[in-house]
Amino acid sequence: MARSAVFLLAAALCFSSLLGSALSNPSHFTVEGLVYCDTCRAQFVTKLSEYMEGAKVRLECRNREGGDLTYSVEGETDKTGTYQLGVDGEHENEVCEIVLVKSSKPDCSEISTDTYTRKASRISLTSNNGMVSGKRLANPLGFMKKEALPECSEVLKELGILSFDTE
Repeated sequence: MARSAVFLLAAALCFSSLLGSALSNPSHFTVEGLVYCDTCRAQFVTKLSEYMEGAKVRLECRNREGGDLTYSVEGETDKTGTYQLGVDGEHENEVCEIVLVKSSKPDCSEISTDTYTRKASRISLTSNNGMVSGKRLANPLGFMKKEALPECSEVLKELGILSFDTE
């Protein structure tokens, strides 16, 4: 009787250890993010930005050495401008980024070519980084409107980005 109790206790400990390892070491991730129309051409979200339904994004993972594409998956935003991408496997030795693919608004479809601004959102897809959850949140990405809305100058002024001298 005592032997079977010890065996059951040892089995339970092994199972809980295995379960804990599986929970902290997911082989499946979910990447979530937002796509917006940059109505002020500010290259960041403002109160005039509009979240875009039907915009297409792609997750691309590339080898750190050489930059060869190793994994890719596409998705589309819902009515709130949110996308969710399921990702299988560990990508610890790869550089993974979300990139804009296609806008759902013809008048808001420009992707910045400015070398100083990010055109992609880098994301960590490994369980060896201290994150317990398999959910990864990407920074918002925006398509730019062809011309900024007239009220944008006031919004940027409120943010302290534009200042107008009246001398």
